[in-house]
Formats: sequence, C-alpha cells, structure tokens
Amino acid sequence: MRLITKRLIIREFQKKDAPHLIVNINNLEVTKNLLVVPHPYTEKDAKWWINHCKEEARKKPRQNYGLAIELASERKMVGGITLNKVDVFQGTAEIGYWLGQKYWMQGLMSEAMKAMIDFGFNKLKLRRINLNAFTTNPASNGLAKKFGFIYEGMRRKACRSKANGDIHDDNIYGLLKEDWVK
Repeated sequence: MRLITKRLIIREFQKKDAPHLIVNINNLEVTKNLLVVPHPYTEKDAKWWINHCKEEARKKPRQNYGLAIELASERKMVGGITLNKVDVFQGTAEIGYWLGQKYWMQGLMSEAMKAMIDFGFNKLKLRRINLNAFTTNPASNGLAKKFGFIYEGMRRKACRSKANGDIHDDNIYGLLKEDWVK
C-alpha cells in the first residue's frame, strides 16, 4: 500500500527502515507521548515492529495498517502512522502517529494525517475514526482539533507510557465521515 502526498510517501515498512526507525524514535521527547513504544528503542525493537507490520499486512481482512512516513526528498522514513482496529462491519478505526523530532513543526504530520484520513473514509469506507491523545501532548491534541476531530471526553489516569512509565489522562476524539467531507 502507498499513499503519495506533496512531500511524503506513506508506505509499508521495509527492512531498510530499521536504522532510520531507531534514529527517529529513540528519543524520549517522541516516545513519552506514545503508549507502547519503549525507550531506549533498540535494533531488536525495530526488527520486531517491521516484522509485526508485515504480518499484519498479510491478514485478510486487514485490521491494522502500520505505515512508514517517508520524506521523499530524503528518501528515508521519518515517522509512522497507523490505522488500527479497523472494523469493516462497524465502519470504525483508530488513528495513531509519531514523527522524529527533527521533522516537527514542518506540516509533515498534517500531510500524512490528511492522506490517512482520506484513505480510511474513501477507500475503506469507514464512517468514524477515533483518536486518543495524552492530555499532556499539546501537539497531538492540536492536530486532532485541526482536522475536525470532536473532543468526546477524557479518561483519567487511563494510560501508562511504556517509554518512561508515566501515567497519563487520555483525551478521546472522534471524526465522522460527514464532518470530514464538510
């Protein structure tokens, strides 16, 4: 699977991504805002993730899309985006994302999000995409609001970051296809 934007190629993870994955995600400033990513992030972790994504890609029907975000100008992956828990009958999925710190504040994640949301609603025919963000992550909460996700509540002390063990409150957002089309 490939999604092409102005500056990005959103694609399946490949073995060659392991060194770039480690460089970009082995940063506590990145991983502290993620639920299941350890810190430090090792070569073993990268190989496991890439193999896991390949296994998920082979499943029919596919329920999890773990994709690399490649910066076309550099020809290397700089982040990741997922559409998980895809339930065709319910018409729902959950989106998640991260970007190497070097690539923050350049509009890259906005580009990736738009492509992935379009894919979810137009190709997978979803009716709703869910997004969770730690309350302490202003960038992720801002991105949710920028794309029209509606704040639906907060779960208190709902999540523990694997990277540092911190317990977080978790904001819950939802985006309906009819709101995206507007």
